[in-house]
Amino acid sequence: FALHLNASAASNETCCGPVSAKGAQLAEQLQSSGVDRLWLAGKHVDWESGEPDQGDKPAKSHCSAFAAAFAKKLDVYLLRPPQHSQVLLASAQVLWLQTEAARATGWRPVADGRSAQTLANQGQLVVAGFQSPDPRKPGHIAIVRPAELSEQSLQDDGPRLTQAGQKNYLSTNARIAFRYHPGAWPDGIRYFVFDGKSAP
Repeated sequence: FALHLNASAASNETCCGPVSAKGAQLAEQLQSSGVDRLWLAGKHVDWESGEPDQGDKPAKSHCSAFAAAFAKKLDVYLLRPPQHSQVLLASAQVLWLQTEAARATGWRPVADGRSAQTLANQGQLVVAGFQSPDPRKPGHIAIVRPAELSEQSLQDDGPRLTQAGQKNYLSTNARIAFRYHPGAWPDGIRYFVFDGKSAP
């Protein structure tokens, strides 16, 4: 009985530290990003504003455009137009994040979802991404959102995320966010943190 109580208590403990003042500021920036009404799937959008525009071909979703636009607002460079088109941009971003160019810009890989959530809670910009194994199909990328999670929640669902996608979320979890990408959840997702000073 005591063992059961201890296990239950452990599952309710927070996994990744408290949300710092800087983390709360990041959460507020994500909350007010407009991703719940902009960067909507099925429309061609201006990558930076998320507003529909008169582009030729509507894109299925805009996860990568939103991630790049949000990073730009924080004065952080993440691969974006015009260096790469919006087509298949998410996979290209995940690939780029693993390069020396990204490291020189201030990005570095993060070991796992726990570390990603911890760094986001401290107020650092962290992305979660999946490079599609099929070069003709899109990958996915999202921003890790500061949140105090239980150990059980982290294990079951992964870190909290803000994303554009086939469905846009101000707050969701990694399991839901990557559900349309076979092979992503839980072991195919890669995490990266920006810990540099500013974009070049």
